[in-house]
Amino acid sequence: MTQNNTLIRRYIIIGERRLSNYWWAIVIFLGSCGFLATGIYSYLGLDINQILPFFPQGLLMSFYGSLGFLLSIYWSLLIFWNVGGGFNEFNKNDGFVRIFRWGYPGKNRKIDLSYSLKDIEAIRIELKQGIDSQRTIYLRLKGKREIPLTGIGQPLTLKEIEKQASELANFLQVSLEA
Repeated sequence: MTQNNTLIRRYIIIGERRLSNYWWAIVIFLGSCGFLATGIYSYLGLDINQILPFFPQGLLMSFYGSLGFLLSIYWSLLIFWNVGGGFNEFNKNDGFVRIFRWGYPGKNRKIDLSYSLKDIEAIRIELKQGIDSQRTIYLRLKGKREIPLTGIGQPLTLKEIEKQASELANFLQVSLEA
């Protein structure tokens, strides 16, 4: 969170530019290059040990290598486009809330929502426990519309999410719901 002054708060949402995504894009790329090279060497008869026939093992290695290579390119593009990245801005000076996110390229790449502070009813926390536990902060507007404020894949501890939600509810002077 950054604060320009006491009347404006901006929370940065990282999106796809997380360290784990860089890690997996690189690991999958390197692994797929190894599979592709093995399959191509098998096809060309350049297999060092002469134990890997092209059909079916070399063909499967080439197939898996190609899939991994395409997946690493896709993952790299997501990182480059920063899909899901953006910010939440709460501005008491101008009396609005702005939620901005980057999407996939195209005519709807920018998701830019603005609402009046008067339309905010509450801040709600949703906690889902289990193997894939989720902790999300929602902005509840009049008409029961809820907008998630936390980024996907940004795991926050229970303490952090409670602190952030309570600070935001106090700043906006609305109720905090669980």
